[in-house]
Amino acid sequence: MKLDSKYFDRIRTRRRAERPEPLAPTCQWDGCEENAAHRAPVGRNAEGQYFLFCFEHVKEYNKGYNYFSGLSDGEIARYQKEAITGHRPTWTIGVNKASRTGPTQGSARSGTAGANQRVRDPFGFFEQGRASATQPRVRKLKTLEAKAFDTLGLTAGAGSEDIKSAYKALVKKHHPDANGGDRGSEERFRAVIQAYQLLKQSGFC
Repeated sequence: MKLDSKYFDRIRTRRRAERPEPLAPTCQWDGCEENAAHRAPVGRNAEGQYFLFCFEHVKEYNKGYNYFSGLSDGEIARYQKEAITGHRPTWTIGVNKASRTGPTQGSARSGTAGANQRVRDPFGFFEQGRASATQPRVRKLKTLEAKAFDTLGLTAGAGSEDIKSAYKALVKKHHPDANGGDRGSEERFRAVIQAYQLLKQSGFC
């Protein structure tokens, strides 16, 4: 569109009505008529309420302001301690009575069994958890670990003492001095030592 178009002559704009500026409040300091552009807190037990002062008088007010005026040293210390948690109640773990008597915890009189009876368990998840808690966990063996148990002539459920006693017996049996330097017995002797070292490193004994 050209700037000298006839359509520009028909455009009319509406002038915005000038809004009168809001009157600033007057300073609340006695005898002061200045504009109050600064807020100052009223005090304790009046949170969210403010006085309105001019700049000079808000400085004067802040010099003498003390939130804790009228409180004893003990009350001030208590306030500071509660301020750490935002003045909200807290409980030490295991002290909250509601947590001890909740549906998953049971009460002191009914015990855990009573608590579990109050919990709906349509899929039997809690039953599986209780069953697994009573049965010892069986560690899944790696290939070398299973082979080491087999070399010592033990099953996977053998304990530390069983492993040690089997190791001592096999070492005594297959030691080269006890077999007159038999080559086959020497290979077996080495295999027993390696198997025991592997199980020891894996934490079985």
